[in-house]
Amino acid sequence: MHRSALLALPLAAALLGGVAAAPAEAAPASSASLTCQGAGVDPAAQVRYRTQTFIDAPLSTVWKVQTDINHWPSWQQPVTSAKRLDPGPLHRHSQFRWTTPVPATPAGPATTLVITSTVQQLRPYQCVRWTGPADGEGLHIDGTHVWNFIPVAGGVLVRTEETHTGPQVDANVPLATEFLGQGLEAWLKDLKAAAEAR
Repeated sequence: MHRSALLALPLAAALLGGVAAAPAEAAPASSASLTCQGAGVDPAAQVRYRTQTFIDAPLSTVWKVQTDINHWPSWQQPVTSAKRLDPGPLHRHSQFRWTTPVPATPAGPATTLVITSTVQQLRPYQCVRWTGPADGEGLHIDGTHVWNFIPVAGGVLVRTEETHTGPQVDANVPLATEFLGQGLEAWLKDLKAAAEAR
């Protein structure tokens, strides 16, 4: 994919939308990866980003907002649809499918990115890790995403780390990493706003 096409992929590259301000709390590349039940992000991936935020809300609220997949579009504008593919509380092997638009670029037409995520590890109110492909016309990304939820004085410290692989993102690692960071910063900003508003 040409650089111009990658420039239009902040939503796609983050596997969930939102272009935010420049990353403020990114962890150094040398930091140990986040894990859930001993499993982390893809160690071979060149595109990776880690960040965190403090949320002034109870842990139960933060967890509910984040894991209630069907309601993601209500608090994340770039998510145009989201649907659990199995019933009950989120659990290991749960699957969900969600979509986000990708604008037209000189290198390709506008498309809708369809992401199918599978929960690989989960410890309620502590962590979740999911993996899965994101596909659109002329675009394929394989992602691994880890979330940690840590009770602290006055609220919850939410940490997240994600890696991407695929021909389009691997073709321009610095740019793809920048977009991934923008998306994760936006996700945390939206999660914070939604949880603190409850």
